[in-house]
Amino acid sequence: MDAGRRVSRRSFSRWSLAGLLLPAGACRAAVEQGGAAAGAGPRDRSKVVIARDEKVRSGRSRLDEARVLDVLDRSLQAYYDCDSPLEAWRRVAGLGKVIGLKVNCLAGRGASTHRELAEAVCERLQQAGVPAKNIVIWDRLSSDLESAGFRIRERGEKPRCIGNEIDGYDSELLAYGRVGSLVCRTLTRRCDAVINLPVLKDHSIAGVTIALKNFFGAIHNPNKYHLNVGDPYVADVYMLEPIRTKAKLHICDAFNVQYEGGPSYLPQWSWPYNGLLVSADPVALDTIGRRIIEEKRAAEGFPSLKEQKREPTYIATAADEKHRLGIADPGRIDVVEV
Repeated sequence: MDAGRRVSRRSFSRWSLAGLLLPAGACRAAVEQGGAAAGAGPRDRSKVVIARDEKVRSGRSRLDEARVLDVLDRSLQAYYDCDSPLEAWRRVAGLGKVIGLKVNCLAGRGASTHRELAEAVCERLQQAGVPAKNIVIWDRLSSDLESAGFRIRERGEKPRCIGNEIDGYDSELLAYGRVGSLVCRTLTRRCDAVINLPVLKDHSIAGVTIALKNFFGAIHNPNKYHLNVGDPYVADVYMLEPIRTKAKLHICDAFNVQYEGGPSYLPQWSWPYNGLLVSADPVALDTIGRRIIEEKRAAEGFPSLKEQKREPTYIATAADEKHRLGIADPGRIDVVEV
């Protein structure tokens, strides 16, 4: 990424200098929603920020890196209610010493986490004080990452980028509810905290795949858990201790929304939504993400997911008294558009 962007390193440096003069409490709200993900039961309300930019594309499909950074900064500043993007990124940088970025690259280019978004998060984390070598981009397989445009990097001074096969899986089977799985060592041993970078898309079996289901990419046997539209399996997988305790923030890539035919990329049903959804509450984010998909499906003449017998009821299950992973009631979710 070059230095001539609209939101450049120079601009961020100005914010950094200004941030030195701000009090430690310059973020007015301590946003710690997300139920068990935040180490507590569900709060009274949750917050989801939606940031969009209709000019985020520099060509027919390529994202403008400067505008991606701008959308990212606006969304984080609004989510943490800070006086500057720097203060928001300081909050994020403080999540852990080694921070993992869990992307979703199963579908290849078009319906995967954009490389430009992951690189923007890496850049801002470094500018907020996280050493590059303490940032790990990861997903199920290195081949999935490569198919989405990422470059595998196991060592060096730049952020790591690896598939689960590189570190392997723990030998201890973890169980919760109706699931029992081995969890990847990238999550259990390498990362202190994880920023989840899912994609907003339809799923032909599970209804939708957004924040909660993205952690199927952290276990060795995800194919076992698609029965009954993923309910309660998606919620149960998220309850596995390393996932539940280390997933701290969710930044959903909604630059392209696959509203039908997912999880594969089918361009005829791909919508340039040109935005991000941000929350610490994966249940709230999935609730709002599903609503966006359902509204687009209705506008395009498609039946609802419930009518197609693939309603993602696992979202409500994740919010129940047994799981307490967040809030699924739309009336208790504050949606902030910036």
